[in-house]
Amino acid sequence: MGDTERRTKQFRGISARLAVRYLRKLGGTPLVDGETAPDADDTAVSVVTGEGWIASVDSKKVRVGTSSLTLTEVTVEFDGTPAALDPLIAAFSQKAMRAGG
Repeated sequence: MGDTERRTKQFRGISARLAVRYLRKLGGTPLVDGETAPDADDTAVSVVTGEGWIASVDSKKVRVGTSSLTLTEVTVEFDGTPAALDPLIAAFSQKAMRAGG
C-alpha cells in the first residue's frame, strides 16, 4: 500500500453491524478468517478492506457519566494511504452521524 497510516475513530449510537454495512457501501469487501467474503453476514464481520485501505471494527458497552445508562461505542481502526483514508473517514463519519431525538 505504500506509505500507510493508522487512524482510530470512536462512534456512539451505531452498532458494529451497521459500521460494517457503511464500510461496504463505501466500496469495502468483508474479510472472514483472512479471506474475502462478499456474502458474509455483517454480524460475522470485523474486518473490511477496500482500495488502499483496511478497517477493523470492534464494539463495547460504555457507561454514560456516573449513571447506570450504557451505550454501544464502536471503534474503527482505519489503515491505509492518506489519499484513501481522508475521503473514506469523512464519508463514514457522515453516515455514522446520528441526530438526537
